[in-house]
Amino acid sequence: MIIKYIFLIFIGLAGGLAVGAGLVAFLTVLGIIPRLTQLTKTTGYIQAYEWSIVLGAVTGGILSLRDHSFDVSGYWSIPIGLLAGLFIGMLAAALTEVLNVLPILTKRIGVFEKILALVMAIVLGKVFGSLFHWVYFVDL
Repeated sequence: MIIKYIFLIFIGLAGGLAVGAGLVAFLTVLGIIPRLTQLTKTTGYIQAYEWSIVLGAVTGGILSLRDHSFDVSGYWSIPIGLLAGLFIGMLAAALTEVLNVLPILTKRIGVFEKILALVMAIVLGKVFGSLFHWVYFVDL
């Protein structure tokens, strides 16, 4: 029985190390944090960005291992959702900027002159998809 628990601990640690190494490689190789600070013109706060990512990962890991429920008003979901959306949007924008995804995509599919319409379609699709999810699938 104890061998089973040792094996499960080993598998859990190995999986955590693999995912953590992948995240660090993703952020380091692509230069997401420095590019994000360039886009937002907050280069002086780069250590704050780094520490917020580390603390967010540790806090998220701890909270995911426990069964937490927060008894707060449903109105708290508005600022929390706004902050989470800002983070994901800025991270996606930095990743897109680093990889030059949109110029390559528009040249390949032949709509280079319609790049503004493509960006607006992506933004509006994300907004309407998020609103649909919150209206129909989230109980406040």
